[in-house]
Amino acid sequence: MFRIGHGFDVHRFGGEGPCILGGVKVPYEQGLVAHSDGDVVVHAICDSLLGALALGDIGHFYPDNDDKYKNIDSMILLKDVVAKIKEHGYKVVNSDTTILAQAPKMASYEAKMRENVASVLEVEVSSVSIKATTTEKLGFTGRKEGIAVESVVLLQKV
Repeated sequence: MFRIGHGFDVHRFGGEGPCILGGVKVPYEQGLVAHSDGDVVVHAICDSLLGALALGDIGHFYPDNDDKYKNIDSMILLKDVVAKIKEHGYKVVNSDTTILAQAPKMASYEAKMRENVASVLEVEVSSVSIKATTTEKLGFTGRKEGIAVESVVLLQKV
């Protein structure tokens, strides 16, 4: 049995950089505004994993009004979500994530993001895709107001 999940998340720029994306500190003059560390890549992946099993979203499990999640490393949240997936008798087959951002440039950081995420998902790096695209200067991402991320995962019953 297979389950597909889709995740989407957005964070606006604000404060000092760097941006944390896929567990990597990507140099930029601004960070991302969030209750946690603002890792919009990991948040979208968490939502896709939870969505695949119809468990809700990360806000349900890690609400932004709970101080224990203030400034938390989002990779910790991802590890917890993976544990929930395992508890339901599933494993990750693959993950495909697209970052929509005019800035910062992140091509040189994508390999490390993939390694970080693959490690937590307990899959080979070849099963994790993370790529970035601009929006050709259109919309809020094109105006460099923030970053949006979409993620799709495939889970398999163990």
